[in-house]
Amino acid sequence: MRNEIVRAVKALADPEYQWSAWVRRELPPGQYDEFTHRIHILYDDTQVLEDPAAAVGVYLYSREEADAMAKLAAALDALFAELGTELSDEDYLRARAWSSVVAAAREALGSLEKH
Repeated sequence: MRNEIVRAVKALADPEYQWSAWVRRELPPGQYDEFTHRIHILYDDTQVLEDPAAAVGVYLYSREEADAMAKLAAALDALFAELGTELSDEDYLRARAWSSVVAAAREALGSLEKH
């Protein structure tokens, strides 16, 4: 599951990929991706963004990773608090708060990729 977490964070850190995969659906045949899928991995499937500190030793290797994931959770929580959870992927990508999500995801990815 750690690999899925890293893949989800990587997708959140890459606006070019987001527009290509999530909006224009430019994926190889048989592949599928969307923002909601990545959120489900991080919140529902692993709960790594629900409680990053509790994920240390399970999915995360260090407190540094947990702190970076907590920042990503805060950015996503702020986005959802402002806009709700029912918008299209494109609407989220166009939102003013999206740049904060991307920045936090890049920081988290940097931390995750150290290991």
